[in-house]
Amino acid sequence: MNYSREAQDLDFAYKVRHALNESAEKIPAPALDKLANARKIAMSRKKQASPSAVFAFGGVLAGNAGFSFQGPQSWLSKLGVILPLLVLVMGLTGIYEYEQQRRISDLAEIDAAVLVDELPPDAYLDTGFSAYLNKAEE
Repeated sequence: MNYSREAQDLDFAYKVRHALNESAEKIPAPALDKLANARKIAMSRKKQASPSAVFAFGGVLAGNAGFSFQGPQSWLSKLGVILPLLVLVMGLTGIYEYEQQRRISDLAEIDAAVLVDELPPDAYLDTGFSAYLNKAEE
């Protein structure tokens, strides 16, 4: 027969269990008593389960990491939430201002190049002048 690996393992486990059950019935009484005593001794030597320390936030719910702005939490825990958000907002604001200043300076360079360039006044009225400005931006 063509069994899968899991089916073969399960079949083997059933056969081993059956063989152990049959042989357990044939063990003499003195040996069973010795095994029972050995089990009692082993169980008495087993380490007792001690309570383990667990670090958990109070009031943790789904979507809430235990941080709220209500209740008796210390100001340091609130600062630990607010400070990274404040740094993020300041960083994004700084990036935005930098990009705006760079855009303004690029436009100022284009304006200066147009004003310094020796073009006749009629060139500014030409429809191809916007193409010239687009080329100057690049």
